[in-house]
Amino acid sequence: MREPGPKSGLPGAAPPRPIPLKDRASIVFVEKGQLDVIDGAFVLVDVSGVRTVIPVGGLAAIMLEPGTRASHAAVALAARAGTLLVWVGEGGVRLYSTGQPGGARSDKLLWQCRLALEPDARLKIVRRMFQVRFGETAPERRSVDQLRGIEGVRVRTIYQGLARQFGVAWKRRDYDPGNFDVSDVANRCLSAATSCLYGVTEAAVLAAGYAPAVGFLHTGKPLSFVYDIADLFKFETVVPEAFRIAGQHARGKLDKPVEMAVRHACRDAFRKSNILSRLIPAIEDVLMAGDLPRPEAPPDAVLPAFPDPSPSGEEGQRG
Repeated sequence: MREPGPKSGLPGAAPPRPIPLKDRASIVFVEKGQLDVIDGAFVLVDVSGVRTVIPVGGLAAIMLEPGTRASHAAVALAARAGTLLVWVGEGGVRLYSTGQPGGARSDKLLWQCRLALEPDARLKIVRRMFQVRFGETAPERRSVDQLRGIEGVRVRTIYQGLARQFGVAWKRRDYDPGNFDVSDVANRCLSAATSCLYGVTEAAVLAAGYAPAVGFLHTGKPLSFVYDIADLFKFETVVPEAFRIAGQHARGKLDKPVEMAVRHACRDAFRKSNILSRLIPAIEDVLMAGDLPRPEAPPDAVLPAFPDPSPSGEEGQRG
């Protein structure tokens, strides 16, 4: 068993360039096996020793369910390929932790923080998010809190409409992050669906060079900016699929566990919506709405003694 070195395997060859996010498949769920690197390939080895090769460089994120262990070599290869590893609960209904495949660029991170700390710029970004999400200009002379309230009313209305459309008994969005199993089927479907969306969205945020924690509408959470961007796509991708699966379950027409059905539906929705090609442009679009220039380095800043080479993949990926 060998861990691949920094080269591609050919003498004098440069490391392969990571595949751009827009050209990757969205997500793969793995469970009950050991992730490792064998003969240079990223593989899942089950208890009987059967190897399943996973094309790590062609995926935006790999969701690791219970019963999965990852070797150092596997995590290192995923990082070099720019593929996000996400540790989730069974069926993807819990989101525990992630392994960062790259790192925020200082210029973009400083710009993101400046936009978040300047009230006028932040309001402009929240208004742009509202426009992208609902297809109309946000009401004038409204604060961020007021826009959040208007958004909440619209979201509840959308949930109710989808519940009626798919024949789902619906009261409200209600779940316990510490115990997802106590939720009803519709809420469990929504939790599984949004976990899938958060995985690919975080991969895009990191690939673009920004910080997942520095949000604008959402604040105070490690994934605040991920929630901001995911909300732009939530109701055209995963939420309708969650209610559709919940409706099939209510009619007894589902031949697989609801969490599995939701994951498969989300995978197909991501492909149909071409979401991976749209996420990074959407991030740049909403941040540009803040109408603030990117900060320049102070004139007395100490430059690196040995400048790093330009990234070989997305702007936020290392190497």
